[in-house]
Amino acid sequence: MMKKGEIINNIQEQKQLPNLRYVIREKTEAFTHKLFYTLFDSDTPVESNIAVLEKDFQELVELVCWEPNKPCKEIWESYLQKLPNILEKLNKDANAILKHDPAANSIEEVYLAYPGFFAIAIYRLSHEFRKFGLPLVPRLMSECAHRLTGTDINPGAKIGVPFFIDHATGVVIGETCVIEDNVKVYQGVTLGALSVNRELRNKKRHPTIEENVTIYANATILGGDTVIGANSTIGGNVWLTASVPSNSMVSHDPQIKIKNSVKNG
Repeated sequence: MMKKGEIINNIQEQKQLPNLRYVIREKTEAFTHKLFYTLFDSDTPVESNIAVLEKDFQELVELVCWEPNKPCKEIWESYLQKLPNILEKLNKDANAILKHDPAANSIEEVYLAYPGFFAIAIYRLSHEFRKFGLPLVPRLMSECAHRLTGTDINPGAKIGVPFFIDHATGVVIGETCVIEDNVKVYQGVTLGALSVNRELRNKKRHPTIEENVTIYANATILGGDTVIGANSTIGGNVWLTASVPSNSMVSHDPQIKIKNSVKNG
């Protein structure tokens, strides 16, 4: 049996990653929520919050930009220039949800209560940071949305406008996925890779979804060469690893038997 001192030394010897600080995750989550409130909450003053966000961002930069010669401090001003355009895209996303979902009673309900909208919002905000080469923070932002909504959108994906995720729970969208404009996705949809292999890094591993496609619940579409043609409808529980031409209707035909269990006297 090891003594307490030996246990402590053993643990300390195995903590070999000096930049692994969980405060990075905590600060990223706080930054993400503050950014969301700045863009959408009517009671949050924009000017003063932008100043606070800049300070918080610089603190994050000190934690995540440990590689030498990484110009992370210069990212904020460039990112700030992108925020009005990101907000414009998100407002289009929200209005598309209101337009298509009969359960939506107001645009305020979409912003406040729809997990799909929150996941899309954090995706769009994190995607721009990733384009600027900011390490770690974009992925932690997406994980914040993942944990709260059950929707996992890699910040590297390319997603058009508007985009609608209904119910949201269980949706997975991979790093190299391309989704064009006016696509609707339902709960449980996976847009993934055919295999997990480190050698495929920096290669297209996830499908392309062209414009005006609807993908129903629990459909799985895999592979970097898989293209779902424009104006197609993919039914629930479909499994696809090959391309589908434009204007297609793809369905899964299960064998369902219904038997009356009530015995006649």
